[in-house]
Amino acid sequence: GCASVFRSMIPRSSIMWLLLLQLHAAATVNGFSMTKPNRLITNKMCPFAQKAWIALEVSNAPYQIEEVALYGPNGKPDWFWELNPAGTVPVLVCQDGSTVLPDSDLVLDNIDAFSDCHEKMNPKTNQENRQRVAAFRKGIASLLPVGRDAVLGGAQDKMWDKLRELDAMITAGPFVCGHDVTVADCAGFPFIWRIENEFGSLEDNGCHKLDVWLQACKRQEAFSKTVQSSWWWWW
Repeated sequence: GCASVFRSMIPRSSIMWLLLLQLHAAATVNGFSMTKPNRLITNKMCPFAQKAWIALEVSNAPYQIEEVALYGPNGKPDWFWELNPAGTVPVLVCQDGSTVLPDSDLVLDNIDAFSDCHEKMNPKTNQENRQRVAAFRKGIASLLPVGRDAVLGGAQDKMWDKLRELDAMITAGPFVCGHDVTVADCAGFPFIWRIENEFGSLEDNGCHKLDVWLQACKRQEAFSKTVQSSWWWWW
């Protein structure tokens, strides 16, 4: 065919160069790299930073952690403000500094895009999973303000209602998309772990599937290694 004729016209050295370019492109999506070390600037007590850390662990991407203090006289050095003027963690620096992702959802989106490019799934199944991931992440985002209110002494009913909505989204289990961990699981774990730690059993409050999900996450090293004895809420 045309491709084979075209290839026969290219010197062997050029063919190797083209193959290397294709491999590099396959290992990089939107700046996130699976070949060069990514630099995760974080504080391990922050739940937003934790979800990015989990996603990096699950992805098996190369990364190095650089922890910064966010408060007090030694917090937020000048170089950190230059990377992220908003002053929040996490910040993921990729491609030797050419790409900076200054938000946990941006980190998850880039890791998710890389994973999606390499999935060998039936298109219908893949689309269903994409919808599950998006819905669960949206549900976690809507949980945060009502969870904050409950922790600060407000009514807990709205929080448990939101958690039961998330429980209903787990149809296959044990994870959001069945037996495979996705960024949806990474996005939810730090927050739901904190809620269970503060308010007790999910099972006892009508969230059986969410409880099974949480216990399954805890058994995964990528999740358990990020759990800290001292931690912050999300505000």
